[in-house]
Amino acid sequence: MLDWFAYDFMQRAFVATFVLSVSIAPIGAFLVLRRLSLAGEAMAHAIVPGIVIAFVSFGLSVVSMVTGGLIAGVIVALGTSLISRRTLIKEDASLASLYLIALALGIFILSAAGSAIPLKSFLFGSTLGIGDDTLLLIGVTATITILSMTMLLRPLISVTFDPTFYDSQSSHAGLVQQWFMFLVVLNLLAAFKSLGTLMAVGLMILPATAARYWVSTISSYLLVTLLFAIFSCWAGLLLSFYLADVPTGPAIVLVAGIVFIASLCLSPLGLRGNMWSKSKRM
Repeated sequence: MLDWFAYDFMQRAFVATFVLSVSIAPIGAFLVLRRLSLAGEAMAHAIVPGIVIAFVSFGLSVVSMVTGGLIAGVIVALGTSLISRRTLIKEDASLASLYLIALALGIFILSAAGSAIPLKSFLFGSTLGIGDDTLLLIGVTATITILSMTMLLRPLISVTFDPTFYDSQSSHAGLVQQWFMFLVVLNLLAAFKSLGTLMAVGLMILPATAARYWVSTISSYLLVTLLFAIFSCWAGLLLSFYLADVPTGPAIVLVAGIVFIASLCLSPLGLRGNMWSKSKRM
């Protein structure tokens, strides 16, 4: 029954995804609360060219790829802000345009360079092949995220639910939002090596959207999001282990999707709860 636990790569994958869930769950929760889910997906695509250029130039160096991804993410974020301020194109349209260009550019560079690394390893990751450098990256990211969230939790709650009041009371509103977006990019980079650029945002958003149907307080919401993220990771790992040729990243996100659909249909704040409320009023 527990034959999978005898393998060292499975033990590493379970530890890595647990730490990654602890780090990424609160980020996803606030993205959903702030209605920035699509911005998270856009940034996941925006970091691709930076990662690819670093890989083509320096090989499989986690430090170089993380640096390249951060630079690409910052360029897209600054470009989005510049275009929306200086032209008639709004922020959502400019962000969508730039991330699509970034994704196409990254895939083009990787293909043109004739890389020996399959394209799908960048898009879907390889959780069962996590090395020490990736574990270190996930651990450092989790540490930065947890420490940041302990300091930013109250400001984030304020700017999420009453941004006008927070802006009037604080001179650091812009800094809080910029640091939060930095944490989004950092966690996407930490997840990229194990889940891939296309799947990383799935672990960030789906557990948070599923948890939203079950609870109505911030503390409970963060906890349930974390539990859903851990369950999705571990169930996805087992699914990928027992089913040959199933990439781990898509398996994890598929489980998270099933959790979301089940929550949508069965939770008190989902479809079942709404139908029950309507039947009582009738």
